[in-house]
Parts: sequence; structure tokens; C-alpha cells
Amino acid sequence: MSQLLLGIAGLLGLAVGSFLNVVIHRVPRGESLVRPGSHCPRCGTEVRHRHNVPVLGWLLLRGRCADCKAPISARYPLVEAGTGALFVAVAAKFGWSWELPAYLYLAAIAIALAAIDLDVLRLPDRIVLPSYAVALALLTPATVAGQKWDAALRGFLAAGALYAFYYLLALVPGGMGGGDVKLAPLLGFYLGWLNWSSVTVGAFAAFLIGGAVAFGLMLLRRAGRGSRIPFGPAMLAGALLAVFAAVPVADWYVTLFVPTV
Repeated sequence: MSQLLLGIAGLLGLAVGSFLNVVIHRVPRGESLVRPGSHCPRCGTEVRHRHNVPVLGWLLLRGRCADCKAPISARYPLVEAGTGALFVAVAAKFGWSWELPAYLYLAAIAIALAAIDLDVLRLPDRIVLPSYAVALALLTPATVAGQKWDAALRGFLAAGALYAFYYLLALVPGGMGGGDVKLAPLLGFYLGWLNWSSVTVGAFAAFLIGGAVAFGLMLLRRAGRGSRIPFGPAMLAGALLAVFAAVPVADWYVTLFVPTV
């Protein structure tokens, strides 16, 4: 049954990844996600059904539009394959559980928001704000079925704590952007629902990843002190790291400072 679940998750992830490519392209532009159908942004020709198969369609077309031969970014199959792989990882982590749909949704919006923030330095309200209601709706059955009222309470407390922390950082000149402040409680709720170790590791990892990326860009002279570097991808990467590895990371950290007997 676990192999069946992983197979379903992988196929679902590929399909969701294809949709995320539409989200990444259209949401920042304020366009509809439904109409028109998938089309070449250069010549406007609608993508044929046989070319709309995740990953394989791009390979079949050799990365070019079937009509005008304009190049198609390699990010399209990477988003599809990456979503498929991430869905498999989430399914392996949670198995057949009530929590699974909620964390699959988190994985999906993490990919979309990270890509959009890298593109336009913005975390769209159109994705972040409705995700609060979705997270609550998806984790409520898990809370009720498993009698995990403490997990729900911890989620709300973590959401409030991260909101206060990021809000204070936003008050500092050159600090966090408004999108980061709005995203923080959502991630706090997801991580808090798991445990406090996830909240701590996720928050710390975000700044560690963000700092490492900024330092690397400065070394490569791709950014300077006044450059705007999106922090959303680091927040999302830190949250996903915490989902998968918070407990072992926290245990390892404790062993560095607490001597064993």
C-alpha cells in the first residue's frame, strides 16, 4: 500500500506541477487561471493535448514551441518534476493519514510562492491569504479524527509567535517585507501543528538559508548591500526542511551543548 501511495503522490505531483506553472506565470500578472487555456506566450497558439503531458511534453518538443519554435524555459519541467518528487517525499513522511492533504498543499504553494518571489520579489495575497482557510480546513479533520487538540492549539500559538517576530522585523528599516509578514503565521501554523522543534528549526533555517544565499550572491558580485533579495524562498525552504527533519536536527543541536552522561 505504501508503494501505491507513493505512485499516486508522484503522478498527482506531476499534474499539480503542471498547474503550478500556470499559477507562477499568471498570478503575478493578475490573469485568470482558467481562461485562456495553456498557450505559447509568444505566438499565442494553444498547446496541444499531447504536448501538455508533464515533463514528457517538454522533452517531446525539445524545449521549443511546436509552432513558432520559441524556446520554452526549462523551469517548466523542473517545476513539474520537483513537485512530483516533493509530493512523494511528503507521502513517505505522512503515509495514509489525515494530515497528508494539508502538507501536500503546503508543498504545492511552497513551490509556487518561491518561484513567484524569485521572479517578481512578491508573495501574492491571492495565494497566501486563501491558504489560511485551506490550511484550517485540511487540518481540522486531522485534529478531530486524531483528537489532536494540543496540536491545533500549538499551531495557533506558533502562528501568533512568528507573526509577532516578523512584524517586529518589518519595523526595522530595510527589514522584512509585507509578504513575508503575511506568510510567517501560515508557516507557523503548519509547523506548530507538528511540534515546537519544527517551529524552532524552521524559523532558524530560514535565516540560515537566506543569509547563506545572500552571502553567496555578494561573493559572486550578483548582489550588493542595497540589493533586494527575496526572503520568501528561504522561509519556505526552512519550513519544508523542518517538516522532514526537525526532530533529528533539534536533537543534534542539543547534543552540541548538553553533555551526555
